[in-house]
Amino acid sequence: MDAEPTGQLDLDLRKLRYFVAVAEELHFGRAAERLYLAQPVLSRQIQKLEQELGVTLFERTSRNVALTSAGRQLVDEARPLLAAGDAARRRVRQAAEARPTLTVGFFTGDTTVTRAIRLFRDRRPDVTTQVRRIYWSDQAQVLLDGAADVAFVHLPIDERGLELVPLYAEERVALLAADHPLAGQASISITQLAEDPVVLHRDASDAWEAFHNQNPRPDGHVAPAGPTVSNLEEKLEVIASGAAISFVPLSVAGAAHHQPGVAFVPVADIPPTQVCLAYNSARHTPLIAGFAEAAREAATS
Repeated sequence: MDAEPTGQLDLDLRKLRYFVAVAEELHFGRAAERLYLAQPVLSRQIQKLEQELGVTLFERTSRNVALTSAGRQLVDEARPLLAAGDAARRRVRQAAEARPTLTVGFFTGDTTVTRAIRLFRDRRPDVTTQVRRIYWSDQAQVLLDGAADVAFVHLPIDERGLELVPLYAEERVALLAADHPLAGQASISITQLAEDPVVLHRDASDAWEAFHNQNPRPDGHVAPAGPTVSNLEEKLEVIASGAAISFVPLSVAGAAHHQPGVAFVPVADIPPTQVCLAYNSARHTPLIAGFAEAAREAATS
């Protein structure tokens, strides 16, 4: 690009949202449809953003759109900025409504979440309690950017900027295809699954992959890598097809029980998942303290 940024640069969140849509679709037409914009309008907005930044964000040909190295960096920078902007708007609206709101992050299947929310609502009927589903890839980020006030997180997690309240440990089981040779067993050992490919988790940390796939195994053996998934639904489809196995907390296995073609078996010799309530250490409030107390009680009930 010929343009050079001058002075202080103010990033336009609207243009960033347009940019992220194109980066995710890698197609201006599909991104325009997703944003309910005319394609020429979207193209002009992206060109303006490139001019403001003084960089090229996309390599464009007649057939392909690809991110440049600067574009890839901006994707990483833009997502938390957009999330923080959304969270700020949410908090401002809540302040205007004069009714406090608490947003709770959760993994699918955890019944402790429901008990904690019910207990908290009984004690604080003046508070609106909202829920937000979280994943291995964003369980810390939703707290840091304010999208959730508290979250039931599964260790390991990057603890920087967070406070953790230990709640309980939960047994893990193996999720297998229903026709897997071990699917009917009452209990198995990790060594019996040595050669089964394991599901990989998109955007998960190395520590998450190592623990939640129990990889490497106690004897140092590394299980083969299977397909990469973004959520539980994709994981269940991969497992039902017989392409890979996975290890999950028993509560998650319960949520997966109705998926056709998937079975779960207890694994006797792997450690449990540690579940904590987490919140942003810079945002400790009486509401969060009250919910943490309810979560501790729910975890022991």
